[in-house]
Amino acid sequence: VSKQMLEQVLRELQPLCTAEQQFIEKFFQLSQDAADLQVLEVTGHRASAPPHLIADLFFSFFFFFRLEEPTTQLLSEIFSCLEPELRGFLDVCNKVHPFGCLQVLVTLNDSIFEMWGSSSALPSSFLNTVQGNMLLLAKSSFNKCIGNLCKEIEEAKMPSKMKGGILPSMSRFEEFVNFSEEVFKTARRRGELDKAYLRLAGSIFSSINSLSSANLKVNTDMVMMENFHHIHCFLCQKKIHCLEGKKREAKQRYSEHMEKYVIKYLGQPLEKLNHFFEGVKARVAQGVKEEEVSFQLAYSKQELRKVIEKYPGKEVKRALETLYRKIHKYLSSEENLLPVVWHAMEQEFIRQYQEFEDLIQRCYARSGIAMDFTMEDLLSYFNSITLSN
Repeated sequence: VSKQMLEQVLRELQPLCTAEQQFIEKFFQLSQDAADLQVLEVTGHRASAPPHLIADLFFSFFFFFRLEEPTTQLLSEIFSCLEPELRGFLDVCNKVHPFGCLQVLVTLNDSIFEMWGSSSALPSSFLNTVQGNMLLLAKSSFNKCIGNLCKEIEEAKMPSKMKGGILPSMSRFEEFVNFSEEVFKTARRRGELDKAYLRLAGSIFSSINSLSSANLKVNTDMVMMENFHHIHCFLCQKKIHCLEGKKREAKQRYSEHMEKYVIKYLGQPLEKLNHFFEGVKARVAQGVKEEEVSFQLAYSKQELRKVIEKYPGKEVKRALETLYRKIHKYLSSEENLLPVVWHAMEQEFIRQYQEFEDLIQRCYARSGIAMDFTMEDLLSYFNSITLSN
C-alpha cells in the first residue's frame, strides 16, 4: 500500500512541477542564453521585456539569483515545503514494513528512470533534483537497514538449549531475500541489492563459522554441515547471480564438514582397529619395511589378533546400529541429510575396511589373520539398518 501511495505522489508531482517550471522559464524569459541575459542586466534594455511591472520583477529576480540556475532556485522557493514533506512521507513508508526501505528505494529509482525517459520531462527539472535528494536519503536508509540486519545476524546468540539444527538467524536472511526478490523483480536496476546480498551472505557465513567456538551439546561439524547445506540449497533455489560464488563456497564447506563429521564418528565403531593400523602406517612411513612391522612388539601378530578379537561381526553390526540411532537423533529432520550422511558413512567404512585388509596382506602376509567379518557382511549390515529404519 505504501509503495502505491508513493508512486501516486511522485506521479502527480511530475506534471505539476514541470508545468510550473515551464511557466517560470517562459514568463521570466529564463530560457534565453546567459549572454543575452547578461546584456539585459547591464544595459537595462527592456525592448523585449514584458510590461513595466513584470520587467521589474524579472530584473529583481535576475539580480538576486546572479544567473545561477534561477529556475531551480525560484522553484525551490515556491515549493519550499516539498522536500521536508517528502522526507516525512518516506519515513512513514519505511516504518510500514521492517524492509519498507526496499520499496522506497525501488520506487524512487524507477520514478527517476521514467522521468529521464519521458519526452515531457525537462532536462534540468527541479523535480529531478528533489527526487535525487530523496534517492540519496533512501539509499542511506537502505544501507542502515542492511547494516543493522548484518549486525543482528552476526551478534545473534546461540539458544542455550540448542542441540543442533538450523541457526535462527538463517530465517531472517531468507525472509529478507524472499521479500527483496519480490520487490525488485520489475526494478530497473538492482546494484544496491546485490551489494546488500553479498554483505548479508558474508554475515551468515560468519555466523555459521562462529559455531566452531560455540559450546554446542552435539558435534560441531554436524551443525556446520547442516547450516552450510541449508544455505546452499536456498541459494540454488533462488538462482541469484551475484551469490553464485557464495553458493559454491557453501557447497564446498558443507562437503568439508560432512567429511570431518563422518570420519570422526566412524572412528568409534572400530576405534581400536583404527588406532592399531594408524600405528602400522606410521612405522612404515618412518622407514620400517612392511614385512618387518610384525616384529615390532606393539604391532606383532599376537597384538593384531587381540585387537581383531574385540570386533566380531555381531558387535560391529550392533555398534553401527547404535551409531545410526545417534545420528538420527541429532540430525535435524528439516534438512533430511540422514540418507546422505549414512551413505557417506557406508562409503568411508568400506574404504577403511579395504585399507585394513590391504595392510594385513602387506604387513602380515601368510599369517592367516583376517577380520571376523567380510565385505559382504559389512554391506549386509548397512543394508539391514537402512531397511529397518
